[in-house]
Amino acid sequence: REFESEIRFYSGDDPLDVWDRYIKWTEQTFPQGGKESNLSAVLERAVKALNKQQRYYQDPRYLSLWLKFGNCCNEPLDLYSYLHSQEIGTTLAQLYITWAEELEARGSFKKADIIFQEGLNRKAEPLDKLQSHHRQFQTRVSRQTLLGLEEATDEKDTGLPATEEPQRSTLADLKGRGKKKVRAPVSRVGDALKAPNQNRNFQTLTSQQLSNNLGFAVFDENSASASGPEIPVLMPQHWTEPPAPRAKENDLRAGPWNSGRRPRSSANSGVEVPCPMPSFTPYVEESAQQQVM
Repeated sequence: REFESEIRFYSGDDPLDVWDRYIKWTEQTFPQGGKESNLSAVLERAVKALNKQQRYYQDPRYLSLWLKFGNCCNEPLDLYSYLHSQEIGTTLAQLYITWAEELEARGSFKKADIIFQEGLNRKAEPLDKLQSHHRQFQTRVSRQTLLGLEEATDEKDTGLPATEEPQRSTLADLKGRGKKKVRAPVSRVGDALKAPNQNRNFQTLTSQQLSNNLGFAVFDENSASASGPEIPVLMPQHWTEPPAPRAKENDLRAGPWNSGRRPRSSANSGVEVPCPMPSFTPYVEESAQQQVM
């Protein structure tokens, strides 16, 4: 309540100081976080309240609020892109370090190195801290690359003969076996195939004709294995607003239960509807009838 009152009636020259002390007090009071701390809501209020004050854009305290708020977002990379597009913290090393670490954790080593290079080109402060993290990143990536090469070399140098299983072709004609009774061969690869080149040409022609006639592409597994997967291209985005935080819990305030009016129905209108008499006489045993006194 004291912090909320100070924020509401603050008249000084540094409103960021109040929010910074408020966040630190919340983290110390509720180290485990959770719903009671209400940290994500306070961070969201802080960054929105100070979003228009450009004098804080290169302030380490303001960048720290944004990076903590990124932990409450579903996609922190979107928030880092927003900060970079709005020139928030672009001269501070912590932005590029946090951004690159998130990319490294996802296995995007090339993009992480690009982020480090961007920070080095801008000479983000402290520069020695940024250079130290970049060297550590390069060491980790080099170690992982060497381990991958050693595993690949060990698989090749096992000394066992490499026996590759022959692959079956799609829609291939088979050579029948037997004179009187023609049967399909059990092994349907290698010599059991009939005219593989002609069958391949016929198959390609048939796929092209089907694609032209039906208006959609026919999947060909033989040609699909040759062409590798397409590499997605990352398109630049122009951010105008910060990304939305995670979905908040559904907190409803307590209210009177009898405020709403219940619609009146014909069943509860109070009018008694007479029951129709049955068209038959129900059977009743004589022993079950009670004696009338």
